[in-house]
This record gives sequence, structure tokens and C-alpha cells, in this order.
Amino acid sequence: MNILTEKFNTPYHSAPFGDIKNEDFLPAFKELIQKSEEEINAIVDNPEAPTFENVIEALAYSGEQLDVVSNIFFNLNSAETSDEIQQIAQEVSPILTEYSSKISQNEALFNKIKKVYDEKEKYNLNEEQQMLLNETYKGFVRSGSLLNEEDKEKLKKISMDLSIKSLQFGQNVLASTNAYFKHITDKEQLAGIPEAIVEQFAEEAKERNLEGWVVTLQYPSYIPFMTYAENRELRKELALANGKKSFDGGEYDNQNLIKELLQLKQQKAELLGYKDYADYVLEERMAKSPTKVVDFLNELLIKAKPYANKEVDELKSLAKADGIEDMQSYDHTFYAEKLRKQKFDLNDEELKPYFPLNQVQYAVFGLSGKLFGLTFEERNDIPKYHEDVKVYEVKENGNYKSLLYVDYFPRKGKRAGAWMTSYKNQYKQNGENSRPHISIVCNFSKPTKDTPSLLTFQEVTTLFHEFGHALHGMMADTQYPTLSGTSVKWDFVELPSQFLENFCYEPEFLKTFAKHYKTGEVLPNEKIEKIEQSKNFMEGYQTLRQLGFGLLDMNYHTKVAELENESVKAFEDQYTKATALYPTNPETAMSPSFSHIFQGGYSAGYYSYKWAEVLDADAFQYFKENGIFNPEIAAKYKVLLSSGGTKDPMELYKAFRGSEPKVESLLKRAFG
Repeated sequence: MNILTEKFNTPYHSAPFGDIKNEDFLPAFKELIQKSEEEINAIVDNPEAPTFENVIEALAYSGEQLDVVSNIFFNLNSAETSDEIQQIAQEVSPILTEYSSKISQNEALFNKIKKVYDEKEKYNLNEEQQMLLNETYKGFVRSGSLLNEEDKEKLKKISMDLSIKSLQFGQNVLASTNAYFKHITDKEQLAGIPEAIVEQFAEEAKERNLEGWVVTLQYPSYIPFMTYAENRELRKELALANGKKSFDGGEYDNQNLIKELLQLKQQKAELLGYKDYADYVLEERMAKSPTKVVDFLNELLIKAKPYANKEVDELKSLAKADGIEDMQSYDHTFYAEKLRKQKFDLNDEELKPYFPLNQVQYAVFGLSGKLFGLTFEERNDIPKYHEDVKVYEVKENGNYKSLLYVDYFPRKGKRAGAWMTSYKNQYKQNGENSRPHISIVCNFSKPTKDTPSLLTFQEVTTLFHEFGHALHGMMADTQYPTLSGTSVKWDFVELPSQFLENFCYEPEFLKTFAKHYKTGEVLPNEKIEKIEQSKNFMEGYQTLRQLGFGLLDMNYHTKVAELENESVKAFEDQYTKATALYPTNPETAMSPSFSHIFQGGYSAGYYSYKWAEVLDADAFQYFKENGIFNPEIAAKYKVLLSSGGTKDPMELYKAFRGSEPKVESLLKRAFG
């Protein structure tokens, strides 16, 4: 019997990582797809008249074990991959896409759904049931159910091609990232870099059986190097290597894949009756239309650009004092850190001893307790996929709420960045509230033999960000798995994550956990004040950077025809010109490693980060006005978190806040 095809005999039916072998996946997928198809056939072949219960609900609960196994497999492909897993992913992705297309284009099933949808007035549906019915019907229409047979086949092929090519895009970026490292044998080349980071570089060299030091393109290695290295030529070399990821014409080049992916998305949109892919995507977002998104981004651009220009001018003055007349993008982080130290006498290395990872984790645990009554207890009897992973049982007022997996350190088989994901959704069925299994994955500096893992302040906010997503998943309390947790409109999904980051800047909260790992000394008041003052440091620059990504994404998904006769680099330069603050380098481009939009779910949706910043600034302002731990407001916010996608997000937000979010809240926070 395949271990993956039945409910797991583990605590809380958690993933049995220790017993899963790679060769289990492909046969399990095939068997579970067959089982799920049988469940669909049972709905279609049911001789009774179609009803909400025997069609819509039955469909919402179908394929549960297949979802669980898919979550396990694709999470491993991101966090603990190997050549073998990547090969399986290439085989599995088209099979799953074909299965999904088969369901979404099952005419007999859609006819039953349409009948229930057309007769919905005769059912006494509650708000969540109405949402499920509407989303189910709309989902089928958007998947091609109203198309003729020939077009359905075309759509099916496009979906399969998109699935394979987006997977290949991500694999190329990972391989390209791992392919480069800089071996340094002369310590003088590391001048300016704090000793603790130099020690990390030495550990990396040792792992590769090399003398000296090794710097990689993984963020915990690359970012500190670019921040502190005085050797400008080496900064340039590293920046060029980073900018050439999947853009060097080699084995892992993504330029043609970008064009192929965008053409496929355009074909899909046109087939379904939309002008372009952005039009198709935004129908299902709070923003509703590409015009509204571009107007929103340009409004912020007009307000932020003067601040950004002023910030860069300050950096150029600093660089000029060092004899640099032509400041480049690879100088930015170095001089930004210099200016930050000059302005606030504050640098990451001074702060890091006050932010050991364990303390930061327990701070966010404690905050969750204060706001929502959650507690966290480590469990050593729940299987893990890597020894670095820890698992916590989360309880609310003593009752089991969720499992939480945390995976904090970089390794070869793990993609860069930080993310939250789930292994199992929350839902209610047959009187049981089946609770979720949530995971946070990051890439923080590993502990060394002498020091624990110490976080930069930016990494502290990263952990809070991902934990905000995790709370959205863990607090889920909906009837149906498809509306649970983070299953919300995409431009709403970043609200809980960005909201939680705000607490990192609050003195009364910071003092509870920012303590020196050796002495126990609380972070001094003057440093806390400087953290507050530096909160908006380079805010104009960062805003323009995000707006550049958002505008580029929107143009990629509305102007595919232009790209046919243009290079990816030329297109990128053209549509980031308005937000560019430094000269572009002909040897580098960010698009070929822009995984968010070419592999992840942010296609025509990257604006969501800024959109959600308006929401989170407005939401936190509500707490600030009434006390950041205010129990009544926390209780209202908890309703927003636990409701998932059961209500229109703007209605959900207004129920919490009492009004629509105001852009002014963000501008006030960012620029005073």
C-alpha cells in the first residue's frame, strides 16, 4: 500500500515525512487522481435532482487527500528539492493540470452547477454558501466551461504548457543561483565586512572543502556582502553575477521562457473572452481593472519620486566624498548603510545581538497570545522533512488550533526568499472542525559554533511578515476548504502579513524581546528611537523599486504584442524607466529571475504589495489610535482573519475598520 494514498497514521494526520520515499509520489498522484475522478463521477451520475448539497458542497469537499499530497510534494520541491524531485515535478505537473482541466471542462458537471446557480433563489443559503456557489460557478466559467469542444482542447493544452514552463522557470532560477559562488583567499578583500559575517563566509568555504571564504548569491550571503564590502570591484562583480541569473544565454537562461509564458497567458485570456491576461486576472481582485491598478501605482509614483530622488542625491554626495563620480546601483546598499549609520548611528551588526532568532520567534508567539489567545508548544513526535525544521502545536484557550512548521536556514535544495504555505487546509465537515497545518520557510543566517542565529532588523520584520500569513492560515474558521485561510482575493492576501510588521517598530513591544543574547541587556532606548526614526529611511527608494516591479508586471501582462519584436531587456528598461534611479547595465536584467510573476501567483498581481500597504497602514492606524494591544479591536481583527474568502474583502475590511481604507494612511506613515 502507498503511504500517501490513505489518511496518515501520525499525530493530527500530519505528513509522514520520515516514511515517504520519492518513488511514492508518482503512483500516489495517479491513484489519488483516479479516486478524485470517481468522486466527481459520483456527483455527475447521481440520479437525484441537482442541489447545493449534492453538487456544490460535494465538489468543495472532493479530492482532499490529493490536495494534501500535492501540498506535501510541491512544498518539498521549494524547501527540500533534489534533481529527482524536480524530475518528478516535471512529470506530475502536466498530469495534475490535465486532471484539473478535465474537471473544469466536464460538461455534465458544469450543467449541474449551472442549474443550481440559476435556481439559487430557491435555496436558503447563508453568506458563505452563497460565496461558495458564486465562486464555483465563476471558477468553471473562467476555466472554459462555456467554450466549444475545440477551444476547450486548446485551453487544456495552454494550461499544461503554462504549468510545465513556469516550473522550468523556477528550476532555472534556483540552478542559476546555486551555480555561482565567489571564492576569496585574501582576507583584505573582505574589508568593511563585520567579523560575524566573515565567519559565515568561512563556514560556507569549509562546507565546500575550500580554504578561505565563499560568498554566494543566496540572500543571507549576498545582501551583507553588498552592504558592507568596501571593495567596489567585488561589489560590482557580485551584482553582475546576481543580475545575470538566468540572463546569460546559458543552460539556465529564461528569456525565451518569459516570451513563451506571456504568449500562452495572452492566448488563454483571449480564448476566454478577455482583452489580455491582466484583464482576466483583475476581474477576480479588489482592484478590478488594469486601468485602476496603473492609476493607483502612478499616483504613488508622483508622490514618492521627489523623496526617492532626494534620498539618492544624499547617497551620491557620500559617494563623491569617496571619489566616486558615477554612482551605480551596486553602490546603493553600501552607501545607504553608511548614511543610515551617519544619520542614526545604527547598523545591522550592532542590532543583531539583540535579535537572536529564538527570542524573535517567541516574541511573535507571545504577540499572538496577547492578541488572539494562542499558545505554542514544540512537538518532537511529529515527522519533519529536514533536521532544521521544528514543529509546534498551536492551541487557543487550551484547545488544539493548528500545527506550525518552521524552517529557517538556507541550504542547497531550498529556493531563496521567505514564504508561508500550508500542508493541510482547515474546513468543517460532519460536525468536525478539521484544523490546518501551516508552514513558514525563511533563509536566515545559520548559527555558528560561537553564536546563535542573529537576525538583521529587516529579517525580524520578514519573520513577522510570514507569521502574519501564518496567522491568517491558523486562525481559519470556515466551512469549506476552498474558502479557508489565505484563500482570499490576491490583493487582500498581503494585509495580515504586512499588518504584523508594524509591531516591530513599537517601543513597548520591542522592549519585551529585543535583549542582548549574551548579557540579557534590553535594547537601549536611544537605539529603539533610532529604529523608529529609521523606519522610513530610504522609503522613497523602496517605494519606487516596488512600483517599478508592479508597473513592469502590469505591462508584461497587457502589452505582449510589443514583446514579440523586442528583447526582454529592452522591454524591462522601457517600462521601469519612470522608476529607475540608477543607470541600467546592459549585462543584467531582473525579469529572468522575477519568480513572483513567472513562477509564483503574482502574474498581473505584483501591485498587491503596495495595495495591501494601504490596507495595513490604515488597519494599524486603528490600533495605534486605541492601543496596539486593544482587545476589542483585536477581536474584530480576528474575525477578519478567520473569515478567509467567505466574504467580499472590502466588506470584510469595512466591518473591521468601519470605513474603506485611505491612501492617506500610507502616505502619512511613509513620508510624514
